[in-house]
Order: sequence, then C-alpha cells, then structure tokens
Amino acid sequence: MDELTERDRLLLLEQTKDSDTIRVLESLPVVESWRCLEIGAGAGSIAYWLGERCSKGRVVAADIDTRNLDPHRSPNVDIQEVDIATHRFAPSSFDLIHARAVLCHLPARDEVLAQAFEWLAPGGWLFVEDVYTLPVGSSPYAAMNRYAAAAQNAAQLRGADMQWGSRVPGILATLGLGHVTAESKLRLVGTGGLPDDLWRINLKQAGRHLVNGGLFTQDDLDECLALLDNPGFVDIRYIGIAAWGQKPPA
Repeated sequence: MDELTERDRLLLLEQTKDSDTIRVLESLPVVESWRCLEIGAGAGSIAYWLGERCSKGRVVAADIDTRNLDPHRSPNVDIQEVDIATHRFAPSSFDLIHARAVLCHLPARDEVLAQAFEWLAPGGWLFVEDVYTLPVGSSPYAAMNRYAAAAQNAAQLRGADMQWGSRVPGILATLGLGHVTAESKLRLVGTGGLPDDLWRINLKQAGRHLVNGGLFTQDDLDECLALLDNPGFVDIRYIGIAAWGQKPPA
C-alpha cells in the first residue's frame, strides 16, 4: 500500500462514489445529443459514462492534469487540460455540467460556479458533489482530531474550504437555478472495504505533506494509520453533499 499512486487514489474514488453519482445522473432528463462538461475529470469514469449516454453529443473532460485520462477510449469525449479557475467556455455551451470533489479545493470556487451558470444553456443542469468536513474536535479519537486540525490549517493556507459543501445548494439557488435538490451521505471509516482503502491513501498522501510542512508529526500520522487496522475503530470523517438544479428555460 505504500506505493499507491495518484491514479490508484482516483480509481478508488471512482469505485467508492460512482454509483451515487450515476444514480443522480440517471434521474436527470439526459438525452443523446447533450453537450456535457466534467469539471475535474480525474481518471475519467463519469466523463466516459456520459460519452456513452450522450452518444450523439459531446463531453468535455476538463482537468488541470490529464495524465490519467485516455484520449482514445471514447470518440466523443474531448480531453482538455485547463485550469478551470481561469479558463472560459462560451456562454450556453453545455446542457449538463458536473463537478465532484474538486471545487472545495479552489480559492475561486464561488466564481467558478457562477461561471458554470453562464456556460450552461437554458434548461441545462448543474450538478455538484462536494464535502462538509466535520469540525475539529468532533472525533472521539485524539489522533484524528490532531489530523483534522492540521488538515484545516493546510486547507486555509492554500485557500481551500473543506466545509464548503454545505453552501452549495444555497449557491445554486442564488445563481438562479430552479428545481434545486440536495442529498447528503455520511462517510464512515473503520467499516472495511473500499472506503477504508480510499481513506488510507488520502491519509498517507495528505499526511506526508502535512508532516513535511511541519503541521503534523510522523508519530501522529502513524497513530492515525494504525487506527484503520484496529477492528474496533469506527469514525465519521466527513459528510458528502450532492446538489443539482436546472437553469430556467429561455
């Protein structure tokens, strides 16, 4: 497990979350000719799914790092390596825009959502999935609270907001979207399987940066990792929040 890569993390993220994402997408009136934008495409599972579903349309898979995407896998998936915080698409370019686990990391997250509203065609749908990380001190495990404090400090230093997910439904409404719907899901760790595998690689990657930055100690990181191997350990690390709405028809 020590040699897991960023691609491994992205694949675990897909395996853990794709079923929830696709369930919501299937509830929307997606048609074959839709033009779609996947913000933060990662390893591409949702972009490729949309490419199959919108076989007569077009999917733009946008990411700041596209090394984990296969440009030959789907003929109607257009991979674009762009910084979504500064890139501009033409107004009304898309019938569906989706972003998962990316906007909370961007200092310009609210501005990106406002831009996405402009990129959306009348009648189109905007679907955002993000996180609400529980406040520091909410865990019964001291090591997890120390990790949460270090992670919060690091997020603030880089302009991220790991509690931003709770704002998304309201932001969609204030932008002018209608039919705004939201749902949440507790993300447990300590119950085994893929969620624990994903948390372990997140902890190792983020923990290493926190230790190198002097915000966390290696002993604390080792203690957090050891908890995952303790059969009696269960904790809630964050709440996943999904929200979507429709731009009013022209």
